[in-house]
Amino acid sequence: MTFAMPRTPTQWWTPAPGSDPGSDGKVVCTLCPRECHIPSGGRGFCFVRANVDGKLELTTYGRSSGFCIDPIEKKPLNHFLPGTAVLSLGTAGCNLGCKFCQNHDISKSREVDTLADEASPEAIAEAAVRTGCRSIAFTYNDPVIWAEYAIDIAAAAHERGIKTVAVTAGYISPGPREVFFRAMDAANVDLKAFTETFYRKLTQTALQPVLDTLVYLKHETNVWFEITTLVIPGQNDSPDEIQRMCDWLLEHLGPDVPLHFSAFHPDYKMLDTPPTPHHTLIRCRDLALEAGLRYVYVGNVHDPERDSTHCPNCGQTLIERDWYQLGRYNLQLDAADIAHCPHCRHEIPGVFEATPGAWGPKRVPLRIAGN
Repeated sequence: MTFAMPRTPTQWWTPAPGSDPGSDGKVVCTLCPRECHIPSGGRGFCFVRANVDGKLELTTYGRSSGFCIDPIEKKPLNHFLPGTAVLSLGTAGCNLGCKFCQNHDISKSREVDTLADEASPEAIAEAAVRTGCRSIAFTYNDPVIWAEYAIDIAAAAHERGIKTVAVTAGYISPGPREVFFRAMDAANVDLKAFTETFYRKLTQTALQPVLDTLVYLKHETNVWFEITTLVIPGQNDSPDEIQRMCDWLLEHLGPDVPLHFSAFHPDYKMLDTPPTPHHTLIRCRDLALEAGLRYVYVGNVHDPERDSTHCPNCGQTLIERDWYQLGRYNLQLDAADIAHCPHCRHEIPGVFEATPGAWGPKRVPLRIAGN
């Protein structure tokens, strides 16, 4: 049976000042800090939230750019159910305008009607169960802009014992943020830089709302989250900026939130910017560790030593990683499922099990038919 996509208003919008609430006039989307004013028949910056006869609709509800089974480490999440498979999906559009976007074929897509797959939340949750995935990841493009669909999928997943993961830039307004993250078990938040200038010029957004999201996640939710910074040569890689960022993270989030420094590769509108040298990632990681952050990783490069998890107290290797392949797994869980280093008993934060998953580095495309 074909899944019939609903045509109902989204949650976060209001008639524009001066517009009659019952008319087909302009509306204001209140989902993210952009607060796009959208005329009848128009679309917001993200392109997928549209004014249809005076009501704001999510035009991509129920449609995806594709489904794939990934290793959870690819999100990246190193402290959340290591070694397990995650069912990943995205849609189209984005509420950021990153000139360096490495998923621009999806996030910058304006061909909404060409989205490949159509599936109900229940069908997606059932597919996760059927394929042995422990979680579902909303990724590829920012799930904030398709929050209603992600939240409905999360509800269906939780009914079946499947966890949910948001891979997001964290650019969301306070009210929607509470509802959205209430549906998530884990998140990876892109902290793209630590200056307003970078955010304004290279993403067409602002830094402060992202920092607000990080503080909210740490102090007002139980969501397990990790942070990724894509290190771009000449843009956000100065030792001073990295130092200030790490000092802020330590002060506001504490030492235990994992931080990933990821290598940039030329893409989209920044094809003339060189790839990130490996030694730059190493320097960033060293600065973070010296600042007092305990779990710092490098990504998009082959570096098993710096992508493995080590006990910050005694230095023993606890989870060995080579790209997305796990090796040694030396964690002990107590009766409350809290992980410890077996050598010194130091508590290791995260969501762990006594034995890791065995999915490995495989990436398997998946088709989900309707509902």
